[in-house]
Amino acid sequence: MLVPSSVMADTRTTSGRGPASGGSVLVVDDDPGVLSLLRRALVLAGYEVLVAESGEAALNLAATQEPVLVVLDVMLPGIDGFTVAQRLRAAGSTPILMLTAKDTVPDRVTGLDSGADDYLVKPFSVEELLARVRALLRRSHAEADGDVLTFEDLQVDVKGRRAYRGSRLLDLTPREFNLLLTLARHPRQALSREQLSQMVWGYAFQGESNFVDAAVKDLRRKMEEAGEARLVQTVRGHGYALRED
Repeated sequence: MLVPSSVMADTRTTSGRGPASGGSVLVVDDDPGVLSLLRRALVLAGYEVLVAESGEAALNLAATQEPVLVVLDVMLPGIDGFTVAQRLRAAGSTPILMLTAKDTVPDRVTGLDSGADDYLVKPFSVEELLARVRALLRRSHAEADGDVLTFEDLQVDVKGRRAYRGSRLLDLTPREFNLLLTLARHPRQALSREQLSQMVWGYAFQGESNFVDAAVKDLRRKMEEAGEARLVQTVRGHGYALRED
């Protein structure tokens, strides 16, 4: 089943069975048809659902109801989805699945840099959306069980979304943190540009693009600006790895 790019929303919680025991999913979209369809699909899948038609309503619900995941449209009246994602990410680590009709690489990068964990382009399959929701919740639960990843003098606070070299807090963007977290989850393992593109940005690597290399360069600069040893190493002919020199 495909959701059209344009299909009565309220802020009530609708209950289903199964996964709903872990908390509510907040769905944010200003199209009543899409909102209704997604709410029905999530309820049938067993989730409790909160809905909002504007960025302001979404932020209010997120603050008061503490959903376990947010499905967020980009094009919203007033506060747009990118800004909502930034504010949600500044407030905590709730997983964010961003929805948009925009399919260009810069739009995807903007969404992920705003703090989104995944990105789905309209029109999309409801089955794929549900699969991504399940994947994000599995990852969120796993991260809650393992709060801090360490490697040499690097500490990655998964739940707090902070990283340190020794006692120095690294000033990382959401994209840079996600890149470092991916490497920290696979210490000493060489990850190709294709793997990093899929794991961090959520889409297939395009060989003519250097966005992975550029992101690694920015991350290294921030990780080494106080003279620390290099931990993100280039693996010639393959990609990158978190390992000692």
